[in-house]
Amino acid sequence: LFVAASLVSDTVIEPRSTPVPVSIQTGPAGVFGDTDQMLFAQTLIGQLAFIKGDTAFKPQDFELRLAFAYQYNYVESEEERFLETDPTKGTSRSDDQFGLQEAFIDYHLRNVSDRYDFDSVRVGVQPFSTDFRGFLFQDNQPGIRFFGNRDNNRWQYNLAYFRRLEKDVNSGLVDLDKAPRDDHIFIANLYRQDFPVLGLTSQATIVHNHSDEDSDIRDANGFPARPAEFGLARLRDYDVTYAGLNMDGRLGRFGITASAYYAFGENRDAPVSGEESDIRAFFLAAEPSIDFDWIRLRLSALYASGDDDPFDGEENGFDAIFENPIFAGADTSYWIRQQVPFIGGGFVGLNGRNGLLPNLRHSKEMGSSNFTNPGLTLLGGGADLDITPELRLSFNANYLRFNDTSSLEALRVQGNIDNNIGWDLSTAAIWRPFLNQNVILRLSGAMLLPGDGFKDLYGAEDSDDYYYSVLGNIVLTY
Repeated sequence: LFVAASLVSDTVIEPRSTPVPVSIQTGPAGVFGDTDQMLFAQTLIGQLAFIKGDTAFKPQDFELRLAFAYQYNYVESEEERFLETDPTKGTSRSDDQFGLQEAFIDYHLRNVSDRYDFDSVRVGVQPFSTDFRGFLFQDNQPGIRFFGNRDNNRWQYNLAYFRRLEKDVNSGLVDLDKAPRDDHIFIANLYRQDFPVLGLTSQATIVHNHSDEDSDIRDANGFPARPAEFGLARLRDYDVTYAGLNMDGRLGRFGITASAYYAFGENRDAPVSGEESDIRAFFLAAEPSIDFDWIRLRLSALYASGDDDPFDGEENGFDAIFENPIFAGADTSYWIRQQVPFIGGGFVGLNGRNGLLPNLRHSKEMGSSNFTNPGLTLLGGGADLDITPELRLSFNANYLRFNDTSSLEALRVQGNIDNNIGWDLSTAAIWRPFLNQNVILRLSGAMLLPGDGFKDLYGAEDSDDYYYSVLGNIVLTY
């Protein structure tokens, strides 16, 4: 029996700016207020694992793993009622949260070959991702997962069920004081290594999400989370199935990651029309790369379909379950890192924090999927430079565009919203002074240069010339 323990300290300092609704007490007339904000967050994560078995050459026999997290966070804004519903709370907010990140038992059921192909089961709160880059569902949730491999590890499979827990909107940690949600996820996927060519891993997946929320929920700051103040403000009741194909690996000297999803199902209470509607949406993404010694060049392309008519009985805007995309610069990017409020059309975000999709949800932690959204096209490029073994610099430039603004126009009661979101430019430096993961220092900066569509939403005169996001991050692992 082996015992493994670790402690992680994750410190974030984040100056940023986003469009902000003007506070109740206002001198000048207008809808939009001062944009500057500051976030500080300190997270401690403790992990403890009990492992039985000789894991050098075969799968472990048994594992019990526990991981707890505590976070303190502090935010400052220039406007009242942006951080909390009560305007008397002022322009700052401090909060803390204790959460359960992992609590599972992993049991080795059997070996099925002399090469230790196996079947295992894992029960409890556990991490899981439906694809290589976290486009659809990447989270820690309670469930049961059967997994294993065949043919000398060339075939790998997962059969899993998860029921989502409530999360704290300020920290993103599981809220242990709340009952589980009526939101259920069923997953089956199959991986094949070296298919269709050597060096490429392919995956086929089917994911079904059943959501039938029946209770009004407000977040820790007093804002309505379910139903969101969006459209008719009704609780969601939907069944949606995602069929996906994903790949990751190499094609000759080129690296490649690609994903394709088709979503189909039924929403029994569409958010804008209030009628039963069919869900028909799709998603495509690819990121090829090529290495030249210590330089890697990347291209990024993404298309998420948008809804062309919120009243036609069919929802065509693609939305994920819980996305955490490692794509196009990831959280270095302004658009992925920051949630931009959808001001004047409901208390929801235009997009989600640490997310790509403009899905008009309260948040990915507490909100429900929404398939009445404008969709997104992203085209970008980037470079990773390994200056030394300890230091990496990264640069990214992404062009962002709505695919159809009909849903935005209906919610805002505003015509002729342009599709152009703008340019997202970012750079980052990562320093690992000891050539390992024990000490990681990261500094990144990003800015969004708003296009005509962004200015239509947030005012050509009120809109800043650019919006910024700076991220300082220190990760210490013991």
